[in-house]
Amino acid sequence: MQHESRNIGMLMDLYEMTMAHGYFDKFENTDLVCFDVFFRKNPDEAGFSIFAGLEQIIDYIEHLHFDEEDVEYFRSLHLFSDAFLEYLKNFSFKGDIYSFPEGAVIYPNEPVMTIVAPLIDAQIVETAVLAMMNHQSLIATKANRIVRSAQGRGVSDFGARRAHNVDAAVYGARASYIGGVDSTATVLAGQMFNIPVSGTMAHSWVMYHDSEYEAFKSYAEIYPTNSVFLVDTYDVLNSGVPNAIKVAKDILEPQGQRLKGVRLDSGDLAYLAKRARRMLDAAGMEDCKIIASNSLDEYTIESLLRQGGPIDAFGVGERMITAKSDPVFGAVYKIAGVRKQGVWEPRIKVSESVEKITNPGLKKVYRVYSSSGKAIAELITLNTETPDGSQPYRYIDPEKPWKVLNFENCTFKEMQQLVVKSGKRTQPSPSLQEVRDFVNHQLKHEIWEEEQRFVNPHKHYLDMSPAYYKMKMNLLHHVEN
Repeated sequence: MQHESRNIGMLMDLYEMTMAHGYFDKFENTDLVCFDVFFRKNPDEAGFSIFAGLEQIIDYIEHLHFDEEDVEYFRSLHLFSDAFLEYLKNFSFKGDIYSFPEGAVIYPNEPVMTIVAPLIDAQIVETAVLAMMNHQSLIATKANRIVRSAQGRGVSDFGARRAHNVDAAVYGARASYIGGVDSTATVLAGQMFNIPVSGTMAHSWVMYHDSEYEAFKSYAEIYPTNSVFLVDTYDVLNSGVPNAIKVAKDILEPQGQRLKGVRLDSGDLAYLAKRARRMLDAAGMEDCKIIASNSLDEYTIESLLRQGGPIDAFGVGERMITAKSDPVFGAVYKIAGVRKQGVWEPRIKVSESVEKITNPGLKKVYRVYSSSGKAIAELITLNTETPDGSQPYRYIDPEKPWKVLNFENCTFKEMQQLVVKSGKRTQPSPSLQEVRDFVNHQLKHEIWEEEQRFVNPHKHYLDMSPAYYKMKMNLLHHVEN
């Protein structure tokens, strides 16, 4: 079992409960609504993002309820009627959730999740759903950038002590693993999610001993099959690496063991790695790995490798676990439709900022693939439409609606799946390894290399079916008038 379920029903903004009370008081709560969860821009001006956190969202939905203590807290606020408080005592989420699979590559303004539920149910879950998606998607996206910058070298999550709290450390490690890191130093995350754990030694270990040599010797005697020495406590080149080599020769090699690696945690990492590599190779220790850490991210890793730094693996902490360069994912939760007397009526949010105008209605989103299997665009359609790829398919680019455009020799994959039905999950969850493998498969086989650039990536377009675009324009015209 990956984790123990917990009830976090009280994770909400107050307005969600005041709105729920208002709906309870003024309406029968029999009509269904649909809310879309989407985001408006990729972090770090990237070409795409990685969706993570779905498993925790489903677990939250399944266990959502209000204890007697919760109800009494609401009573103490003097905002809610006794009838509504009684209603909360028996509350459970009764709606459906349609979602992209966890680990999916996602793009701005497409509905990654759609919640179809009674109005009160849909309103209450807003903050929790956004908190879980925003955090893990942000960290998975950042981790994936860092992993790609390492060009096949190992990357480990070292970030727990710099995370914003305990959950951020643990679920950040989970998201980092989805993004592609090989292991985590966070033991609780390893235990909860079966992520490989890794770690070396502390500076305090070296400083506690009377000498650096004695510190390495003691460590080698305890961990002869897995020795990695931290060589920057005093002087990397004049003390650390020479002592590591001496202990390898004095203690490990007589036992038939090899020094697994040395770790650099400060200084000019490219320069030190080059000098250390020459010293290790001259001692016949070509198999000894060099591991680097210290405020790394995709840009510093790229720079180190561009300088020819012979680094075999990276430990990445604060800049990954906090997504320091762009620490807000920005997913939002907007109502898109209301079902009255069995008919869905679209709803749209209009803004002076064009980018904040929402895509209305209960809809479908398809990923469009070329004949070579590459994803070339996203397509939003009416919920009743199924695009036909056997013939040219006309579509609308909402940024250039006057152009006549067609998808030819393409296939269409519907991206949302029913993951929650009447408040319960519809299928077993994939393992974390399967989610991670899914990310890797998409980036290797489906997503253009041009979209994976760190600087000025190719834009992935969000297009619309003619019928959907017409519905949106008609709705905008009606609102404006």
